[in-house]
Amino acid sequence: MSVRFRIVLSLSLLMPALSAIPVVADPVMVQPIDCTLGQDCYIQHYVDRDAGAGVRDFGCGALSYDGHKGTDYALISLDQMAAGVNVLAAAPGVVRGIRDGMADEYYDAETSTEVQGRECGNGVAIDHGGGWVSQYCHLKLGSIAVQEGQRVAANAVLGQVGLSGKTQFPHLHLSIRHQGQVTDPFQPHADKCNADEVDTLWRDAPDYQPGGFIDLGFANAVPSYDAIKAGQAHQALTITSPALVTWAYAYGSRQGDVLLMRLTGPQLIEGNAGPKIAEQRILLKKSQAIFFRAIGRKRPAAGWAKGLYRAEVELIRDGVLLDRRETVIELR
Repeated sequence: MSVRFRIVLSLSLLMPALSAIPVVADPVMVQPIDCTLGQDCYIQHYVDRDAGAGVRDFGCGALSYDGHKGTDYALISLDQMAAGVNVLAAAPGVVRGIRDGMADEYYDAETSTEVQGRECGNGVAIDHGGGWVSQYCHLKLGSIAVQEGQRVAANAVLGQVGLSGKTQFPHLHLSIRHQGQVTDPFQPHADKCNADEVDTLWRDAPDYQPGGFIDLGFANAVPSYDAIKAGQAHQALTITSPALVTWAYAYGSRQGDVLLMRLTGPQLIEGNAGPKIAEQRILLKKSQAIFFRAIGRKRPAAGWAKGLYRAEVELIRDGVLLDRRETVIELR
């Protein structure tokens, strides 16, 4: 037997063993919360990809905070949380741990001691194989719907969004780790931020949104911030209401952003704005995770005219429109 033949034979004997080594692909993930982004939920924070003291999300923006290790899917109100919004498994796997029993309450100085070491609150961790693990935090007390060791499919209900652990707004914090290292599901393998990268774990990656509107409504006076966050600021108005106010609830503002607010009506021809009632161009002087603004006008002596009134808002950054929203109300 020639030397060359012996080498080929030896390699051929090795081939079956090599081909038997399993290749574990990255998990394909679905949205882990039962809501519609941009309508009844939104992404409040992305993973912070800046290794230093700065903040940088995967889209080269700053919708995060220093050291943030997950993606925060926020609800629009406490009332929505109370009604129940399901948390879903992002990919199939085996439940490796759960925790329940923590109260749904705002994190502050009084609750910090009881939360210490349990900042995730009520939660679920799922092992997807190949070193991939997903963790779901801040679930509602008593809502955990799975057990440790249980195998779950993608979209399986794990529990509901809550306010447990270290949080000050109702949301799901989703953390993805590979071999123990925090991984950004929007760009798991890229070193540089780039909103146009196709590298993603998502089956259907949502559009990058660095800031925008959470809610928009009408009231007869400027509502309290607590009422807005609770989902209780919307009011029915009539032609005798003492004032006509529109308020906008938004997230992710950066210093220097411009908020345009306009209130018009009634409409004389459907689809066309009526007379202008109030309008304001507001320069936002600081960056805020969430905020609200309002404009309005007191009732005229003759009362409000019957008809449709329209509120329009725009959030602009460096001359580029980030988000726009409008709503109407009929006064009778």
